[in-house]
Amino acid sequence: MTTHTGWQGRYYEDFVVGDVFEHPLGRTVTTTDNIWFTMLTQNTAPLHFDHEYARRTEFGKPLVNSTFTLSLVAGQSVTDVSQNVFANLGWEDITLPSPVFEGDTIHSRSTVLRTRESASRPTLGVVTVRTTGVKQTGEAVIEFTRTLLVYKRGHGPRRTTGTEETA
Repeated sequence: MTTHTGWQGRYYEDFVVGDVFEHPLGRTVTTTDNIWFTMLTQNTAPLHFDHEYARRTEFGKPLVNSTFTLSLVAGQSVTDVSQNVFANLGWEDITLPSPVFEGDTIHSRSTVLRTRESASRPTLGVVTVRTTGVKQTGEAVIEFTRTLLVYKRGHGPRRTTGTEETA
């Protein structure tokens, strides 16, 4: 019998400028997602949770809370980009080129923009990516740049034995 370890994410050495990661999981946004997230974050804009109000806007239906879209797409990127993160350093240039509505299905991808060794932490590297979320029509719904500190191989919380990773 062979035991296979599951995907453990990328380490600093695995990032190459120009690489594109098509993140594997998509997600259809529901009415419940939109209302719960809006209420949890105390966003009082009725455009997100009052269907009658939203019906009277130019959209004719509720808009999905844009910070939900940011959270969803950032979460979709974790498997490929930040599974071995030490810390997020910043988010920049967040744009929302098209609206998201309840029922839209979102997929995402990230492109590696920059990598460098950390000047102050020799066991870490700095990685900058540009992440784009798209809905089922192919329209981009969010884009942002994120910079993070990523563990170098053998230096994260997971114990390393040879080339295998164990929890």
